[in-house]
Amino acid sequence: MTEIKDEFVEADMAVEDTEAVGEENTIEENEAVEVESSADSVIEELTAKLQEEENKRLRLLADYDNFKRRASLDQEALQKYRAQNVVTNLLPVLDNFARALSVEAKTEEVQSIMTGMEMIYRTLVTALETEGLVEIETLDQEFDPNVHQAIMTGSDDTKPSGAILEEMQKGYLLKDRVLRPSMVKVNE
Repeated sequence: MTEIKDEFVEADMAVEDTEAVGEENTIEENEAVEVESSADSVIEELTAKLQEEENKRLRLLADYDNFKRRASLDQEALQKYRAQNVVTNLLPVLDNFARALSVEAKTEEVQSIMTGMEMIYRTLVTALETEGLVEIETLDQEFDPNVHQAIMTGSDDTKPSGAILEEMQKGYLLKDRVLRPSMVKVNE
């Protein structure tokens, strides 16, 4: 009987061990589920932070590309219009040469001086044209407020309304930029 009793005690202990193991497994499973859910939340949080940082990086790269593009465009414009200040300062010189050349030479000495001035004027105009200076066309053109400045109006029945009748002061473009608009008399 003691043997049976010993078997029952052993069996009872085995059941208790099984129950304890079962409780341990349940506790371990609960802990595993908690760890897994906290790991999932940490992963989601880290994924969100990673996406945010990636977005910041992409925006920063886009800003840098825009900066480079703007700097390049500014550099091109600077190069394109590098002579603008010099050419603008020389426009009165061109005007004065044109006025001087419009005077009629009466003596041979004055004629030779006028020839020399005309050569200087043509050389100056050629040098400025190589830098991109272009004279604005005016006579018999339609008035364009972008390149012409109307300072007078007149009446000529043979020309359409808005046509330029007379140029008071020449206007100039440097490449595609207006340096000085032409001062003109416009038909009513």
